[in-house]
Amino acid sequence: MSPEALNTAFAFYGRGVVWRGKKERDTDMRKNVLAALALSAVLAIGVAAIASAAGTTIRAGNLILRFGSNVAPRKLPGHRYAPIALHINGKIKTSDGTHPSAFREATVDIDKNGRIDTRGVPVCRGGQLEARDTKAAKRVCRRAIVGHGNAHVEISFPEQAPIKVASPLLIFNGGTKGKKTTMYIHSFITVPVPAAIVTTITIKKIHKGRFGYRTVAKVPVIAGGNGSALDFSFTIAKKFFSFKRRKHSYLEARCPDGHFQAKVRRSLFKNETREPGVAPQTVLKGGIVVPCKRGR
Repeated sequence: MSPEALNTAFAFYGRGVVWRGKKERDTDMRKNVLAALALSAVLAIGVAAIASAAGTTIRAGNLILRFGSNVAPRKLPGHRYAPIALHINGKIKTSDGTHPSAFREATVDIDKNGRIDTRGVPVCRGGQLEARDTKAAKRVCRRAIVGHGNAHVEISFPEQAPIKVASPLLIFNGGTKGKKTTMYIHSFITVPVPAAIVTTITIKKIHKGRFGYRTVAKVPVIAGGNGSALDFSFTIAKKFFSFKRRKHSYLEARCPDGHFQAKVRRSLFKNETREPGVAPQTVLKGGIVVPCKRGR
């Protein structure tokens, strides 16, 4: 199948690690070996299998995650960087309907054929977003907004029915210092008490073959450890800024070989509500392929 036929398919292949006692670890190890063999077989099918998936699902313990992504425009120059918008969405649930472990941290290596250009982009500091609702955060750092979206969080207290809370997402440029760029994702919940949730994302340049950037996202504790993300959907817009009288986009990319790659080095979930029979923490690792169409 040609790169042109890939459209906006998205694939995630990887493994989950759950940390338990020795007996449970031995059982999980056997399961993980079988899962790894099955995933390897699927991966060996090649590009055609990747192309057939509009999204992908991975399981670890009782945790089920589904991811999707696309880049717009799909057709990009092969060697010259061009402006893009990036959309990412995900859903988190459990196989038995219990409260999911909380997503707390992720480390992802990003394809060198994408880049972020913060020159001339207004900067927002993390402290400006703390303790502010969505309207206030937008008001104080409006010019630094580079994306938006929405999310749902589940709040679970002992002996009470879980509460599903919706929140808009705002993505802010935090600026570049040296080789490190910072972004902030702001959300605001009203249950059990009004509170801002500010996720910090740091991006550093690396030189690891296909990968040119390492991204680390850290999510704070939600509702005193009683909150877990259920889903999220956001877009980093194709937004233009000026630097030395020249316009550029916040995100830019090129498509030399029909796809982008990312390596999920570590994605950490914690069982902060101490759900019975659930591991204290679950770690996911794997890789992501997002197709593009090479133009001139």
